Amino acid sequence: MTASQHAGVTATTPPAWARRPANLAKAVTVELVERIVRGVHAPGTALPREADLCETFSVSRTVIREAVKILQEKGLVQVRQGFGTIITPPTSWDMLDELVLAATIAEDETLAILDDLVVTRRLLESDMANVAARLADQETVDRLRALVDRMDELVEDPVTYAEHDRAFHDTIMRTSRNRIARGVVRSLESQAINTARYMGRTERALCVASNQGHRRVYERIAAQDPAGAAEAMFTHITEAWLVRRTGLSDPVRLQR
Repeated sequence: MTASQHAGVTATTPPAWARRPANLAKAVTVELVERIVRGVHAPGTALPREADLCETFSVSRTVIREAVKILQEKGLVQVRQGFGTIITPPTSWDMLDELVLAATIAEDETLAILDDLVVTRRLLESDMANVAARLADQETVDRLRALVDRMDELVEDPVTYAEHDRAFHDTIMRTSRNRIARGVVRSLESQAINTARYMGRTERALCVASNQGHRRVYERIAAQDPAGAAEAMFTHITEAWLVRRTGLSDPVRLQR
């Protein structure tokens, strides 16, 4: 007989503390990020006192202090001597941070943040397509063609199609050798890709239209046409988003 059985405690019901996340500070941070983005704690106001947060989350002061430190690193709060921990305006937030971006996307009913994400992505990827058209060797061109041809066969399978779609774009980004631009795009996409509002509609006709855009990009890269590749990528990313976009607001942020 185990000690717990001897004490009359069932082995199938662990104590409450054992069911908590291993990293309490991270769990508290996630909740506070969501509250700040939702406006529960508005910009310019003070975060609740340390003692109150300890009580709210049933954690120690050490955990709260670590969570506040992480919030500072993300640009969401600023500790002011004599005033407490003040919520900063959204312009100060680190929008490349995965927690901040994910929470912002979740709360944005206007789709403005996703429109901005697409604008940023097309700017960077059109430039990388321009460079890729100058640097691509035959092996890269062959890979792009193989991906486009395979996607033509996958228009009935949106999940597998999307995997090849990402591989196509990543091949071009890696070919450009711009690691910073690729890192920004991948960071943005890693959060948006899990949201239904970004993925939008996925029916066969849209996959067909999307791959026509991929083929135009591939053809311009294969022809070593930097300007044509950049224009094809810019148009493809814009059009692919507009047909997926399901919001009622006017996508004025995409206009150029």
